[in-house]
Amino acid sequence: MKTHLLVVLLALLSADVACSQGALPNITLRDLDGNIVQTGSLDNEGKPILICFWATWCSPCKKELNTYAELYADWQKETGVKIYAVTVDDQRTVGSVAPYVNGQSWEYEILLDTNKQFQQALGVTAPPHTFLIDGQGKIVWQHSGYMAGDEEEVYKELLKLKS
Repeated sequence: MKTHLLVVLLALLSADVACSQGALPNITLRDLDGNIVQTGSLDNEGKPILICFWATWCSPCKKELNTYAELYADWQKETGVKIYAVTVDDQRTVGSVAPYVNGQSWEYEILLDTNKQFQQALGVTAPPHTFLIDGQGKIVWQHSGYMAGDEEEVYKELLKLKS
């Protein structure tokens, strides 16, 4: 038990160090198909990545991602951005993620953070919380919460990374 706790603490500390240096922590998540995804290896061939933490029970989260869905094709054409929507639904509510996503027109990669390890490693206290990663894999901007119009700020930040 003590060894397990020590391993968990060391993993969290190393993730915090990586995050403080601007890099994504390397946490193992799963996608909706059950495939393993290493967050430290998220890549978009030198183009920006948006990581959006959300949950099915979070109305502002769903509004944010539905708004982004309307803009995503244009954002991709202009900046090449890729969006990862990371749900923090726990074991009790994760079963509602796939049905909800399937009813939306989201073309994002959906990742499951049911143990909230990625959320904690990045210091996210509550969804929605969005991170912008540049083409070199560094966290360059983040935003907590969502209100209509916030997508304009995201777009401005994306344009700053346009190469």
